Amino acid sequence: MNKLIDYIKKRKIRFSVLAILLIAYYFCLPKQLFKDPTSTVITSSNNALIGAKIAEDGQWRFPHNDSIPKKFRTCIIQFEDEYFYKHPGFNPISIFKALRDNVKSGDIKRGGSTITQQVIRLSRKGKQRTYFEKLKELVLATRLELRTSKEKILGYYTSNAPFGGNVVGLDAASWRYFNRSPYNLSWAESATLAVLPNAPSLIYPGKNEIHLRNKRNRLLEKLLQNSIIDSLTYRLSIAEELPQKPYPLPQVSPHLLQKLSKSHKGQSLQTTIDVTLQHQVNTIVKHHHALLSQNEIHNAAVLVLDVKTRQVLAYVGNTPTNRTHQKDVDVIDKPRSTGSILKPFLYAAMLDAGDMLPNTLVADVPSQFGSYNPENFNKTYDGAVPASKALSRSLNVPSVRMLQEFGLNRFHHYLKALKLKDLKYNANHYGLSLILGGAESNLWDLCKSYAALSSTLNHFTETSSEYYSNEFCEPTLLPSETIDFGKLQSEKTLYDAGSIYLTFESLKKVNRPEGDENWEFFDDSKQIAWKTGTSFGFRDAWAIGTTKDYVVGVWVGNADGEGRPGLVGVQTAAPILFEVFDLLPKSEWFAKPFDEMQKVTICKHSGHRASPNCMDTEEAYIQISGLKTKPCPYHQLIHLDNTETYQVNSSCEDVGSIKHRSWFVLPPLMAYYYKAKNPFYKSLPPFRSDCLGETLVSMEFIYPKENNSIFLPKDFEGNTNEMILKVAHTKPESTIFWYIDNLFIGTTKDIHELSVLPKQGEHTLTVVDEFGNEAKRNFEVSK
Repeated sequence: MNKLIDYIKKRKIRFSVLAILLIAYYFCLPKQLFKDPTSTVITSSNNALIGAKIAEDGQWRFPHNDSIPKKFRTCIIQFEDEYFYKHPGFNPISIFKALRDNVKSGDIKRGGSTITQQVIRLSRKGKQRTYFEKLKELVLATRLELRTSKEKILGYYTSNAPFGGNVVGLDAASWRYFNRSPYNLSWAESATLAVLPNAPSLIYPGKNEIHLRNKRNRLLEKLLQNSIIDSLTYRLSIAEELPQKPYPLPQVSPHLLQKLSKSHKGQSLQTTIDVTLQHQVNTIVKHHHALLSQNEIHNAAVLVLDVKTRQVLAYVGNTPTNRTHQKDVDVIDKPRSTGSILKPFLYAAMLDAGDMLPNTLVADVPSQFGSYNPENFNKTYDGAVPASKALSRSLNVPSVRMLQEFGLNRFHHYLKALKLKDLKYNANHYGLSLILGGAESNLWDLCKSYAALSSTLNHFTETSSEYYSNEFCEPTLLPSETIDFGKLQSEKTLYDAGSIYLTFESLKKVNRPEGDENWEFFDDSKQIAWKTGTSFGFRDAWAIGTTKDYVVGVWVGNADGEGRPGLVGVQTAAPILFEVFDLLPKSEWFAKPFDEMQKVTICKHSGHRASPNCMDTEEAYIQISGLKTKPCPYHQLIHLDNTETYQVNSSCEDVGSIKHRSWFVLPPLMAYYYKAKNPFYKSLPPFRSDCLGETLVSMEFIYPKENNSIFLPKDFEGNTNEMILKVAHTKPESTIFWYIDNLFIGTTKDIHELSVLPKQGEHTLTVVDEFGNEAKRNFEVSK
């Protein structure tokens, strides 16, 4: 009985020991074999390598890759472990031979390790090569064989084997030593890489070339003997030269790599980049940088988006300049002064809100808003200009006046809806300068917004007049991230399709850069809606354009904010824009969104809906919200004598002889500048002197007198006293506009006196009243 009890106890102990051993065996292998930091690797949309960033430990170690080219797979198995697919993790015959040879020599001459055992050794870094460690590797190798497939084990090896220097893994080695993908290697090149991990510190390209060549050729000979390659391939392979030194890894889009490495460090990412287009855009930027740098303009950025997928097709974050000029700065997402690049959003907003029609006349006259005095780029004024031309010509004064009329807070709301992340302050912080570059934005957000407008228009015509709720979404750099445009709805998300279409029609007419002026005379020319911008002080030059399919955005300037003469959007950024568009397929122009538009009669002169007094009219499609705009306010019905020289009334002319004419009349300040550039503009004829009921309007200078020489004394504090200009008007309640040397200085009403402090020298004082009457006076300020 006691013997039976002892037997049972021994069995339990044996079972327990066995169970413990089995549990220990099961858990002896870590779940993650390799924890080494890896390089961040990015590839193009067709998986071509476009950039890699070295791992944190200074090694070129690409992320794990189970995919192994057939040639290399054959070479590595033939060289390292011919029975790889047959053994359970170790090869007893190889171990016996290695043990025999090592005992005979008294030193470790042969390893006898399988690929599986080498994977274990690579994962257990720093372990000494002793027989006890070999035993551990053997046990762990069998466990690995039970846990995973042969293909994955081979993937572990090819991704983590050392290939000499700071190169780890097949992918990194192939690019460093042969400058191409391992799938594009020859038999000789694959054989070269297969023998490197066997002694990476002893032989690698550029060192011990004879030894490396002999090992490679022995492997190629074995491939011939095993009928894996034919004799011709063998002879050609052994004739191939060995690599002499590592190649630099491709850096096709270094700033994109920098951007993605922040959020996807150590990963291998396929991007949306079109590698051919990226190379071409890089070449364009490099060429223009060589020209611009002669004017000390050192930085530029280009972004290309696909409108339909919202994918990034090309990403050039900066020029190939040097560290002194911040070559590593990615300008695409950096805030810069917007210049005039926001003007299309204001134009579209005013159309969308029904505040104007596409060609409504806008005042272009000297204007002062408190202490703010905007000026046009060319320092001249048109008096009155159609809103569409004010946009296409990027006139500053009409834009500021449009913003004031539309409302600063209303426009700020539209910009916030565009999700411009650098617009961080409230509307009052920016003031009216918001439309001329008083705010900051970045190339990414601006291109995103232009793409959203184009996409809204595309979807409206494709979905039978409906809008997507999430048009203003972020573009994507990764094809794995699909764009969600939201749900279809009848209500617009921000701008209606009609207003967007009319805005693009205006932007299509923007004057192109020098040398590209005759584009519209060619039937196959590309129709592009585009806009430039130049910030105050010539610090930023912009050009952004869109077609139905693509958006191209360009920024040019200096990353440190230094302004340069000639740093103007149309001269520096626009040429790059059109060269990039020349690389892209031609797009059809946007389809007209008829459901958001209506045909009405328009006054040709004013751009307003025609009133009964408008004689010269045309039929045109306008946005539906434009139906609430007022009829033309500039055409008046006047009464003339038979000669049509004077205005008359029944007090001085027989009613039957009076001629009635429609007359285009602008307010006096607008007319003053308008007639200078429009010689066919006719001011209102005066009333005939014998007519009653019409007071002759006139004005006369009180001070200064004609050709006065005026001395301006100083007060007790040494400040020069101002001079007081005075005019008498037959209708004091009228408004008078004052100019010195054609420079607008102010207005008066009721009391026509104005204080000024003119510079020394001769001057011409001009006053214009609201009826168009004008008077001039010359005077001199003496020392």
